[in-house]
Amino acid sequence: MNSELVAYIEEHILPRYDHHDAAHRRDHAEGVIRRSLALAEHYDVDPDMVYTIAAWHDVGLCEGRELHHVASGRMLLEDKVLLRWFSPEQLNTMREAIEDHRASSDHSPRSIYGAIVAEADREIVPEVVMRRTVQYGLAHYPHLTRSEHWERFLAHLHEKYDHGGYLKLYIPQSDNATRLAELRALIAQPDLLRTHFESIFDSLT
Repeated sequence: MNSELVAYIEEHILPRYDHHDAAHRRDHAEGVIRRSLALAEHYDVDPDMVYTIAAWHDVGLCEGRELHHVASGRMLLEDKVLLRWFSPEQLNTMREAIEDHRASSDHSPRSIYGAIVAEADREIVPEVVMRRTVQYGLAHYPHLTRSEHWERFLAHLHEKYDHGGYLKLYIPQSDNATRLAELRALIAQPDLLRTHFESIFDSLT
């Protein structure tokens, strides 16, 4: 890893996450970086590119969630400081990877770099998924009642993580498939799932 690049990102890029919603703050970015670098060890890729893609992947949330992946890629290209370490061709590959990381994307990643960050961003730990879902609901829909938050929580888990959901996995070396099976087993038990929701909701309100 290039120490100057790491210092630049830690000082100027990661602090941007401090202003995001609770589910997408600096600890999330650092987790995606850590998982991306671990997955990258299985492939012939540039670790500096992997690190930078992971660090930038959600920066664009400051412009809204719907097109944050596009905004994040654009912001990376606009940062001319990165030309100290990367060629324009590398930066374009990195932009594509950032654009392709979103779970609801209508196409597969265009490169192994996109596949790595997409897989690393999944973080399919049932407790983490449930907590982040509740956090997002509280942050973006504060007017909802407790019951309405539960309905939104349940609908999101079915739409994204259940059988037939839009979430896709790309890297066989990841343990996401095992964790997804665990989450689906929990989704199939609505009474138990409701208990988890109530506990998380109480802890956050």
